[in-house]
Amino acid sequence: MVADMTQRTIAASWLLPGTGEAVAKNLAVAIGDGKVVSVEQGQGGGDGALVLPALANAHDHARVARLSQVGSYDVPLEAWLPYLTLIPAIDPYLASLVSFARTARGGVGAVMAHYTRVQGLTDFPTEAKAVARAARDIGIRMAFAVHCRDLNPLVYDPHERLLAELSPGACECVTRRFLRKPLSAADQVAMVETVAAEIEGDGVTVQYGPAGVQWCTDPMLRLIGEASARTGRRVHMHLLETKYQRNWADRNYPQGVVRYLDEIGLVNERMSFAHCIYLRLDEIDLIAERGATIVVNTSSNLIVSSGVAPVAEFIKRGCRVAMGLDGLAFDEDEDALREMRLAYALHKASGFDIRVSRDDLMRFATVNGRFAITGKLDEGIAPGALADLLVLDWKALSAELVEPEVPPLDVLLAKARQQHIKSLFVAGREVVRDGKVTGIDLPALEAELLAVLRAAYATTADVRAAMPELKAALHKHYAGPLYCA
Repeated sequence: MVADMTQRTIAASWLLPGTGEAVAKNLAVAIGDGKVVSVEQGQGGGDGALVLPALANAHDHARVARLSQVGSYDVPLEAWLPYLTLIPAIDPYLASLVSFARTARGGVGAVMAHYTRVQGLTDFPTEAKAVARAARDIGIRMAFAVHCRDLNPLVYDPHERLLAELSPGACECVTRRFLRKPLSAADQVAMVETVAAEIEGDGVTVQYGPAGVQWCTDPMLRLIGEASARTGRRVHMHLLETKYQRNWADRNYPQGVVRYLDEIGLVNERMSFAHCIYLRLDEIDLIAERGATIVVNTSSNLIVSSGVAPVAEFIKRGCRVAMGLDGLAFDEDEDALREMRLAYALHKASGFDIRVSRDDLMRFATVNGRFAITGKLDEGIAPGALADLLVLDWKALSAELVEPEVPPLDVLLAKARQQHIKSLFVAGREVVRDGKVTGIDLPALEAELLAVLRAAYATTADVRAAMPELKAALHKHYAGPLYCA
């Protein structure tokens, strides 16, 4: 990533320098050449800023539409995934530019883009270059996880019985839309290095992105494990997001699905697993022992009715745990500050039994996510560290205080939202200023995106007509005896 050479100083009424470091008052944080130059006491000013490390979103998909836009709110995951076909294919640069701008506006300086929704208007390496260009134009760090999938396109287990539930017209549509023959496992895995050769560098890294065990054949997963070990390239995948995935995994991997992944080289420090709601204790222990990262997606899991991850147990047993928004944040606004606060409120304690400390929270929202995305451990805010900083309006946050010395982290956890963001710096570049993304006109781009989506609305009329039948058939499939045993 090209560092901003500009020298500037941020007046910090309060500084949250990083995990394990004491909160400090009235400092001046000087940045230049993409790094923190100095942190000096006594020069912050009383109504300046609350400064903390930029947040990290360690599981997302760079999607272009929100749930309410295509009528898929309050739909369980297994029935919700087909609704993604209601989003028309559009220019990948425009889609990614809007997605990454919204991400930055929400306080995120680094994002994992598990690219599961390919627009398909050009060849895939060309599309990947458009996505990478969008991330660089916005100015955030991105890991591009190349989606790999060759199993179970409709349901876990064979799909013939589900198709038999549909009318001829709906069956034809669903077959045409969802049952296309995938590229071979070898070709999909080879594509990762092809894409890496085209886009890696300047703030962008590339990872293997197997969709999940229930969506990948054994040969594909083994190829990815071998390739990751050979190249050192990181891997990002979904794991045990729903009870139905747990059921399927137990039937297909009696030795234990996490043990299986470990045997083929996919449980190690290079791996980050998204969701992990239905892990068992021995599986949590294995992930902790191997040093893999778990990415928790609190809002997403609640919205699509998947459940609540045992975050306190992950931390208790020594797992590295990170935050993801998964494109499904509350209020559909990509507010990473709210996501951070929600996760903390949900998991922090039972009475006086503190289960997630504030240091745990800061690692969750910053350090661990950056590690999953970049493979590098965070340095916090100190001289020589990368100038990836989130600057909040302390004057606005503290405007209603009666007790003037309320700890700033108390205030942040009580009320901080993206509306309080003054600046986001990534490699010293001011990506967000006064709540607006710099260098682009996001409202105009959002209006353009909406117009394009509406203009292409008719291209998905066939699947929209088939969706009620498909949703009912999916409900019957997962409510049946195979998954309710």
